[in-house]
Amino acid sequence: MNKNTPSLEQQNFIKAHQKKHVLINVYRIIIFFSFFGLWELCSAYRIIDPFIFSSPSRMIKTFYTMLMDGSIFYHTGITLFETLLSFFVGSFLGVVIAVVLWWNQTIAKVLEPYLVVLNSLPKTALAPILIVWLGNNMKSIIITALTVSIVVTILQVYNGFLNVEKDMIKLIYTFNGTKLDVLKKVVIPSNVPTIISTMKINIGLSLIGVIIGEFLSAKAGLGYLIVYGSQVFKLDWVMMSIIILSLLATGLYQFIVWIENKITKY
Repeated sequence: MNKNTPSLEQQNFIKAHQKKHVLINVYRIIIFFSFFGLWELCSAYRIIDPFIFSSPSRMIKTFYTMLMDGSIFYHTGITLFETLLSFFVGSFLGVVIAVVLWWNQTIAKVLEPYLVVLNSLPKTALAPILIVWLGNNMKSIIITALTVSIVVTILQVYNGFLNVEKDMIKLIYTFNGTKLDVLKKVVIPSNVPTIISTMKINIGLSLIGVIIGEFLSAKAGLGYLIVYGSQVFKLDWVMMSIIILSLLATGLYQFIVWIENKITKY
């Protein structure tokens, strides 16, 4: 028998794991189609008002109409661009500020209460002020999204830096290493999983921040479609935009997972 050949117990375990994985996917598909099927039936038989609650078939028709005139690409593209820009800027600045706080504990202690207050402050309260200060434009939407995500990034990454194993830091100093060496060779490498984990949270928060901004000041985007659709009672637009947002959030999260897999492979 080849030494590389899995044992019978290992083969059974692998088969059981694969079967469980398939069953989970099957259950997910059943729940998905059951939900939308029940929604369609309730709407068709007037158990719910299709004008207020819309229906899957009405959303598909609305999506097809907007697909033909290209408007759905425009609105989705605006939201996606704002989300990605705020995400990358927020992640970069968050990590940089976390490094500064780790490097200088005096600055960290001075800013800590302010960061805690900013983190607990409802960002919807800041959005109208930012719009007044910055104007009714894309800049105010991106800054709103940054206020939602950047503080979380700073706190998460900074706490990760503080929890680095002390013995590894002492080892660097034992070999006459500098604080910069500690940062490059210990702190940053050991916190790559923390940074990736924070990015997974950050991408969702960036999308939330963008939608908050679009609710208040946008002239385009999925948030704009939701607000405008509710104002003119085009609920098909509202429900379709919410479904697209759900798919967009899932796709962005999987994008971060793909980055994580690429990084951990090496």
